[in-house]
Amino acid sequence: MTRLQAELQRLYGFSQTPPSDADANGNGGLRAAALELSAPADWQAMGQLWRGVQADLGLPAPAIAVSGRNGYQLWFSFAQPLPASRAAAFLEALRLRYLGDLAAGRLACLPARAEAYADADGADALTLPPQQLTPERWSAFVAPDLAPVFAEEPWLDTAPGMEGQADLLMRLESIQSADLGVALKRLGGLPAAVTPAPVPVPVPGDAATDAPMQQARRFLLAVMNDESVALALRIEAAKALLTACCSPRP
Repeated sequence: MTRLQAELQRLYGFSQTPPSDADANGNGGLRAAALELSAPADWQAMGQLWRGVQADLGLPAPAIAVSGRNGYQLWFSFAQPLPASRAAAFLEALRLRYLGDLAAGRLACLPARAEAYADADGADALTLPPQQLTPERWSAFVAPDLAPVFAEEPWLDTAPGMEGQADLLMRLESIQSADLGVALKRLGGLPAAVTPAPVPVPVPGDAATDAPMQQARRFLLAVMNDESVALALRIEAAKALLTACCSPRP
């Protein structure tokens, strides 16, 4: 196992290949979740969230990555495996607090699952960097001070150094369950003015939009039905679902 693979295993429970059925996620929970902001990449907004996670919530810094396409990613590591609904609630709470004024279509808030590797071409799949997406585009982890440099071209032209990627990850720590619980309580006190961006309603039969729409509905339903999530977040998720269901189709 290389140093990079060891760091990916330590932080996220798996490296760049799908884990087996009896994988490092233990009881089937998730140790990794990713939030991506794209179209266009916007480090000012993403950087605000990255700093807020640490300054406002007292959590370890997430890993910063360029997607290799047109966005930035933040990768969160959980020390103990989480139910998918709890990981989803955490990402949704962060979105509402720090990115609530951005269009929903620019955001992907996804618990990272092994299934993402089996469907890497899917519209709702995120995979751990570093990955080669085209001959001259790589996703990669990047240092905080270099993140703004990639706003125009959020990718690397050549393969990143594996030792350098490992060095970036070795400085990071996982979020402990107790700290996550405190953070979710803090995030539950959302300003009344903050409302989730409406879920876009796809044109029937449009495969390019159907998959993200279904994923968004599953995401919101999981948050709404999870009794361990703060009531304020469950209400916001229900509102977003209601908006999607009642919006007129074009």
